[in-house]
Amino acid sequence: MSPRYFLLCLLVLAVLGSGIGVVYARQQHRQAYVQLTRLQKQRDELNIEFSRLQLEQATWAETNRIEQVASERLGMVFPQAAELIVVKP
Repeated sequence: MSPRYFLLCLLVLAVLGSGIGVVYARQQHRQAYVQLTRLQKQRDELNIEFSRLQLEQATWAETNRIEQVASERLGMVFPQAAELIVVKP
């Protein structure tokens, strides 16, 4: 086997290996991009859900809502002025 033939075979193998490497890298890039897109969509959905939950929490924490629940479910009422006792130190 002559050195030129050996060098030619080596270069052909190097080109084939490089081509396979490029195809593999592009496939990895595609998979990573698909995963990135999926994760971004999931992030956006979670942000929307979080906003909804914050709004719901703000609604449930309103003062008039708390007063309504305290009076209806627990039977609580505001004390009359005569029922108040002020404790001084």
